[in-house]
Amino acid sequence: MQTTVPLDEIIVRPVYSSEEKTFRDLMDRHHYLGFLQKIGNTVWYVALWQDSIIALLSFSASALRCSVREQWIGWSYRHQFDRLNLIANNSRFLILPDYHQKNLASRVLSLCQKRIQKDWIEQFGFPLLLLETFVDPTQFRGTIYKAANWRFLGYTKGYRRVLFGQSKSATSPKLVFVQPLHRQIWWSALSRPKLN
Repeated sequence: MQTTVPLDEIIVRPVYSSEEKTFRDLMDRHHYLGFLQKIGNTVWYVALWQDSIIALLSFSASALRCSVREQWIGWSYRHQFDRLNLIANNSRFLILPDYHQKNLASRVLSLCQKRIQKDWIEQFGFPLLLLETFVDPTQFRGTIYKAANWRFLGYTKGYRRVLFGQSKSATSPKLVFVQPLHRQIWWSALSRPKLN
């Protein structure tokens, strides 16, 4: 049975260590890609309404390579690997089945964006400049990210992350969305021509 959640009552916070098994189980059971182990610096989030879990998110280390991202930011090849730790990848986003409703996903994402900078600094000791995500166009259109004002940059080349790097062959290109967390990166990127 579908439950209607008042959007202003949603709370988003990092997952407690005692909740990690529940996070893994729910993600494995309900996300079309299943559970993803922590990749580098990672923060898991839970969205709650009246103590019920309604959504789960994972922000992980950024993709090692993404040409449309590098081009948009304007980082040279020489600098990009030193700065990858300033980007977090929204590697999983799951709204649990009983809670699909209009605007809920973009509200959860927005609440996460508001607190991730503080959480990241507390856990890892440095800030983030940018959030990124990759959306499989055979499954989704990126509507959540568009509604939360993320910027569409273009497509990946179709390689995917594997245990020790990336796959040797390209499969399906993904939509690339970014959300700057620092005004300077936003304005410097805006001054360059659009790629899409």
